[in-house]
Amino acid sequence: MKRSQLTAQLKQKLIQQSIQRDLKKSITAYELGTSADAVPRDATEFTDFTRHPGFQQVSIIREAGARLGVPNPFFRVHDSTAGATTQIGGESFLNFASYNYLGLCGHPLVNGAAINAVDLYGTSVSASRMVSGERPIHQQLESELARVYGVDDAVVFVSGHATNVSALGCLLGPKDLILHDELIHNSLLVGAQLSGARRIPFRHNNLQELTTLLKQHRHNFERVLIAVEGLYSMDGDYPDLPQLIELKERFKVWLMVDEAHSFGVMGNAGLGIREFFGLPGEAVDIWMGTLSKTLSACGGYIAGCQQLVDILRHLAPGFLYSVGMPGQVAAPALAALKLMQNEPDRVKRLHKISGYFLEQAHRIGLDTGYSAGIAVVPVILGSSLKAAQFSNHLFQQGINVQPIIHPAVPEKSARLRFFLSSEHTRKQIDKVIMELNSVSNFK
Repeated sequence: MKRSQLTAQLKQKLIQQSIQRDLKKSITAYELGTSADAVPRDATEFTDFTRHPGFQQVSIIREAGARLGVPNPFFRVHDSTAGATTQIGGESFLNFASYNYLGLCGHPLVNGAAINAVDLYGTSVSASRMVSGERPIHQQLESELARVYGVDDAVVFVSGHATNVSALGCLLGPKDLILHDELIHNSLLVGAQLSGARRIPFRHNNLQELTTLLKQHRHNFERVLIAVEGLYSMDGDYPDLPQLIELKERFKVWLMVDEAHSFGVMGNAGLGIREFFGLPGEAVDIWMGTLSKTLSACGGYIAGCQQLVDILRHLAPGFLYSVGMPGQVAAPALAALKLMQNEPDRVKRLHKISGYFLEQAHRIGLDTGYSAGIAVVPVILGSSLKAAQFSNHLFQQGINVQPIIHPAVPEKSARLRFFLSSEHTRKQIDKVIMELNSVSNFK
C-alpha cells in the first residue's frame, strides 16, 4: 500500500476518533446538565429537617408553651414503677397517667416471671420465631390468651401498634373495604392505609350510620371489615357489641375489636367487652389486644379462629420479619394474665374507684363526656391552653395527669385524661376532685 494511502487512512481514523471523543464529551455534558437541571432550585427546603412540617409543628407547640409560661408536660421521667403513685424527680406523685389498671406491673410474681425467663432464655430469642426464635413461653402465652377468649388460637407480636398495622396490611387489599369508628386508634388507620383497601369512617358509636354505609357499599367490595375499640382510651366509652355482631352477620363482613384498653378492665372478671355483654368469643372474627396495659408487658396479640392465626403467623410482615418476643416480656404477661384471674377482686376495686371518680366529678360539674366510668375518665376543658394549665397546676400539687391537646383531639375537646387503677383510694380521689374544683373556680 502506498504511503499516501496509509496517510489518508490514518487521517480518517484520527478524524473518527476525534468525533467519538467530542460526541462522548457532549453526551457527558448533556447528562451532567440534565442531572443538574433535575434538581429543584430550592432543594435545600427538602433536605433541611428544621424546615420539615413535622419539626415546625413541634417548634410551634414549644414556643407557645414558653410564651404562655406552661412547662412541657410530656416526657417526664419516672424514677420507679408507675402505678397509683409514682416517683418523678425524686418526689412522690399521685399518678393518673399510666395503664397499670390492676396494679400488676411491679407485682413480685410478675417481676419474678421476667427474671426467671431471662435466666432461662437470655435477653433475646435472637431470631424471628419462624426461623429459630420459637420458645415454649410464646406458645404458653398464646394458648392462655386463646383460652380466655374462647377461640382456637392467638399470636403475639412484639409491638401493639405493629399488631394492627401488620394484621390489616396482611388480611386486606385494594378490592376490600374497611369501615371504622372515626375515633379508632392510629395503628388501625396506618394498617388500613398499608392494606390498600378503601377506608370509610363512621361517626363515633353511630351504628345507624354504619348500617347506611354497609347498604351503600357492601356489594362493591370483596372483603369488608368493621373496626372498633372495646373501650375508647380518649373518651372512656364503648360500642354496642351485640348490635355490631348482628350487622356483621347480616352483611357477611368481618368484625375486628381492638381491646387494648378493655381487656382486663371490662367484665366482672376483666375478660373484656365480650364478658361485659355475655357473648362467646367466636362471635367476633378478630380480637386484638395489647400486652402493655393490664398485662404489664409489651406487645400485642390477635386471637380468633385457627385459619386467621395461621395466616398471620406465616404471612404478617410484623411477625414474620421481626425478632420473636423476648422471654422476659412474654413471661410477665402470662403471669399477669393468671394473676388477674386468680385475684378477681382487683377488677372489682377498679370498677368501684372508677365509678367513684366519675360520680365526684359530676358532683362538682365537670364535663366527663361519654365516659362510662370504667378505668378511663376524661375531664373536658375546651381548650388546649386550659388543659395544659390545669395539668401543670395539678402537677405542682403532687398529681400527675396528662393533658390531651389539639391535634390529638379537636381544640374544643381538649382535656385531662385520668387513667384509674385498682390501687387508687377514695382519699386520693378526693384530693384530686378538691384540686380540680379549686382550679375550675379560679379559672
